[in-house]
Amino acid sequence: MSRTGSAPLDAVLTTLEERRPAYEERVARLVAIPSVSTDPAHAEDVRAAAETVAGWLREAGPLEVEILATEGHPAVLARWDGAPEGAPTVLVYGHMDVQPPDPLEAWTSPPFELTHRDGRWYGRGVSDDKASMTIPICVAEAFFAHGAPPVNLRFLFEAEEEVGSPNLPAVVRAHAERLACDVVLSADGGMWRADLPALTTRARGMTGLQLTVHGPTKDLHSGRNGGAVANPLHALAELVASLHDADGRVTVDGFYDGVEGPDAATQAALDALPFDEEAYRAGTGAPELHGEVGYGTLARLWDRPTLEVNGIGGGYQGPGSKTVLPSHGFAKITCRLVAGQEPSHVLAAIRTHLEDRVPAGVTIDVATERDGAIAYRIPDDHPVLTAAEAVLKEVFEQDPVRVGMGGSVPITAAFRETLGAETLFFSFSVADEDIHAPNEFYRPERFRAGLEAWARLWDRLARDAASTGAETRR
Repeated sequence: MSRTGSAPLDAVLTTLEERRPAYEERVARLVAIPSVSTDPAHAEDVRAAAETVAGWLREAGPLEVEILATEGHPAVLARWDGAPEGAPTVLVYGHMDVQPPDPLEAWTSPPFELTHRDGRWYGRGVSDDKASMTIPICVAEAFFAHGAPPVNLRFLFEAEEEVGSPNLPAVVRAHAERLACDVVLSADGGMWRADLPALTTRARGMTGLQLTVHGPTKDLHSGRNGGAVANPLHALAELVASLHDADGRVTVDGFYDGVEGPDAATQAALDALPFDEEAYRAGTGAPELHGEVGYGTLARLWDRPTLEVNGIGGGYQGPGSKTVLPSHGFAKITCRLVAGQEPSHVLAAIRTHLEDRVPAGVTIDVATERDGAIAYRIPDDHPVLTAAEAVLKEVFEQDPVRVGMGGSVPITAAFRETLGAETLFFSFSVADEDIHAPNEFYRPERFRAGLEAWARLWDRLARDAASTGAETRR
């Protein structure tokens, strides 16, 4: 049933299905833009992605659309306030930047060309986050085609999520009045499994650094100098190895300060989830699972902090051998954080740990690459969770489960602190879609399901607000 002034849901769903081929072509256009935010050489490509997204929003209906400059890459803001009186205001969040495609030789098809293969779409950024972020734009367009959406709308799409969203909190603060909303719906996030509808209720925080070990001022001949000059790569290996013990626990003093989870209720919920540990292991390709002793796999993935070495290098990298004693080595390190951990405290603890263990004959630099983000959890009793569960049951004809997410969406803290709004992760990507890796993919049936689900959720949020006379806020 539609409300006065808003478009009938059945007509909107029909339009979404009829226009789906055109909407899928939008995904292909966006994937073709190499919007790699980590590489300054792609700055114009990132700008092109922002302009493309802003153009789609302008075409969708009478939205006020603006490309916002930041100290880094731009963001896109759009808003519309024509819903019936008493309707909630929804802020849609997503990101259009992507990770680098390296190593290129590992791709089966060109990374910046949407390729249809084996019933999947392949391309860098198609899962994280270009297909899922395109969905709510298309849904808004379909509602406007039949009148108007049932909720007031805000859109905020950034182009720096893959570098930790360093400038987006300032954007949110500067435009807080224009972004004011009752709830945030994030098109970024992803579902747990392809065979089970799920709502992500929590995400880990994140911080990172780069450790560089310096030895001689230049590469030296390993025969003439080996044994007399410290090898930075040996020292680097020693330092990296010192970060964990044999039981998978981080050895940095102070790393676990404030960490309490998972609590009894969370652990009970984890235990109740249908989880095949061997299938998970096989899917990763790992010979066996490994992690912090005393915790199950799901707790390690969602509710325990980690410290990971993401990259390590130095010395000769070419074919064959080159007998050098390298001048330096480096390691890139990131941490996934849980409730109770402060990024700055964790970074300081790691720095102290490393500085206290510098081997003889070398020096080190510890450079912070990002400010970091705290962990996030939406309140278990938030009404948008109940509404979203009902929608997913309609779309998938199956009861959804509530799960955690090992990854991070840094901007959630700013939405809560500045706007006073909670964030629901409502992405239709799936965790196994090789995001950040070669051959990233997306399931086209999830795109179709997402179109229907977003339309149904906006409709339900408006009906719930009308029936209770209450906001969905906080």
